[in-house]
Parts: sequence; C-alpha cells; structure tokens
Amino acid sequence: MIKPTLIVMAAGIGSRYGGLKQIDPVGPSQEIILDYSVYDAIKAGFGKVVFVLKQENRAVFMEKAGNKITAEIPVDYVYQRLEEIPEGFSVPAGRIKPWGTSHAVYCCREVVHEPFVVINADDFYGADAFAKVADFLRNTSDDTKHHACMVGYNIENTLTEYGSVTRGVCVMSDGGYLKSVSERKRIERSNGEILDIDGDITTVITPGTIVSMNIWGFSPSIMQEIEPYMCRFLEDNHNNLESMEYYLPSFVSELIRDGKADVKVLETESKWYGVTYRQDKAEVQAAIKAMVNSGLYPEKLWKDVK
Repeated sequence: MIKPTLIVMAAGIGSRYGGLKQIDPVGPSQEIILDYSVYDAIKAGFGKVVFVLKQENRAVFMEKAGNKITAEIPVDYVYQRLEEIPEGFSVPAGRIKPWGTSHAVYCCREVVHEPFVVINADDFYGADAFAKVADFLRNTSDDTKHHACMVGYNIENTLTEYGSVTRGVCVMSDGGYLKSVSERKRIERSNGEILDIDGDITTVITPGTIVSMNIWGFSPSIMQEIEPYMCRFLEDNHNNLESMEYYLPSFVSELIRDGKADVKVLETESKWYGVTYRQDKAEVQAAIKAMVNSGLYPEKLWKDVK
C-alpha cells in the first residue's frame, strides 16, 4: 500500500507573531509545533515529509527541526521561489511575498507522486486529524473526478483570546461534501460570542460552524491541475500581481465549481492550537504539557542527532 506524503508549508513569516514562529519551541524538550504534526503523521502511516521553505531559512530550519525529523522519516526540501511560475509569466518588479499556498503545492510537483496531505507548519492539528485524512486517502481512488478531503474544525476550537484571526468558513452539502470556503479575515471572541467583523458589518457566528485550518488531502493526480489553474490566476490578476496571492482554498473551490473535484469534509472534535500572537505561546505550551502528562505524547519526541 502506498503511504501518503506530508507537505508542510513553512515559507511564510508570522508578521503578527513577530518572527519565525514555525521554529519557536513549545514542547517540554524544545519541540516545535511541526514536530508534533510529523510525529502524528508517522503514527498515522505517512511515508515521507516535504518541507516547503524559503531558501535562506533552510539552515536554521534544519537545525531546529529537519535534522531530527530526517532520522525518523524520509524528508525532501522544496524552495518556494518567486520565479518558479508557469512558462510565459514573469515576476513583477517589487514583488517580495510568496505567491501563496497554492503556489507552495505547485513547487512540490516534481517530488510528490503519491497521495499527499498539505498542512501549515505553525498549526497544531491533533492526532485525530492525521488519522482521519490518512484513512480517507488509503480508501479512496479517483474516477471521473479528483476525490479530495479536508479536516473541518468547530470554529470555537480554533480561536485565540488575544486578537482576531482569519478562518475559512465552510458551506457543506447534506452529504458532508464541501460546497465552498469563504475566507473571513477578522473573527474574534467578544462578550461570549464569536463575531465576524467585515468593515461596518458584524455577524454572529454560531458555535459548531465548520472551518478549514488548511489541512487538505489529495490524490497525486491533482498535480496535473495545479499548473493550468496557476496560469488562470496569473492571467486574471495581471494588473495586480505585485501583491495578489493564490490560496489553496481558492484552488479547491475552483476545482469544485468546474466539476473536476469533490471534497469530503472530515469533521473532528479536536482543538486546534497555534501561535498567531506571542501571547498564545503559553497556552500552547500548557496544552502540550497536559497531553504529555496524559500519555498522548512522550516527554521527548525525537532522539538526539549528533
């Protein structure tokens, strides 16, 4: 049986957090968040990890995580370079930011040839998420469509107490398939309610609403689609390419709209943890320590690497 690959998107810099939050230790033995994601993926039967990085961050990333993880599972490194875009297009003058999460997957097309899961490096998803997505990929094959999946979280399990967050609010069919993902850029808790603030319009979001935290499962055939959709994005935004980004939920939504894919939403009761703001770190550390104390994780995830 083919083992799925884990793609970890680690090229972004957390501006609200104030630094490379992907490599900030949160575990009792200096583990970072993605250590726990890789550990959970190995337990779920994944066979390889691909880290998507900025080239200039590789040395510090390997020191903090990559060298230890390589001792446990095969690892590839992919660089998310601005100039790696489809033939016929060029990088506009002044462009600095990466092209977005869809582009991160596009950059992996030469090294990923098996079912794969895409995650953010700085999100703690929980073991249940990796077990569910791995089980889906093991038991699903494409036919007239690409069959993909997404792990959906209850919105109240994904919030921080220290400010607003961006979340992909999901609309689903009665059968539990994704119809659309709507990115809401300012969601926050206030007076016991969850609010979606969009300019002068504030909407209350019901607890239990399913949101995407960017953990997606795909068959390898999806790589055949990503270049033409990248081309469409670049063409449609040719007047504003200095800042536009092509996000993975947008790519998936376009595939669904075009009838090329369906996406099963795998709901989890797990709590998401992340470090959107520096104040979040203490909560994440306490949660991981509690999981270690309960036996969910060992005190030390990886053996020392000389």
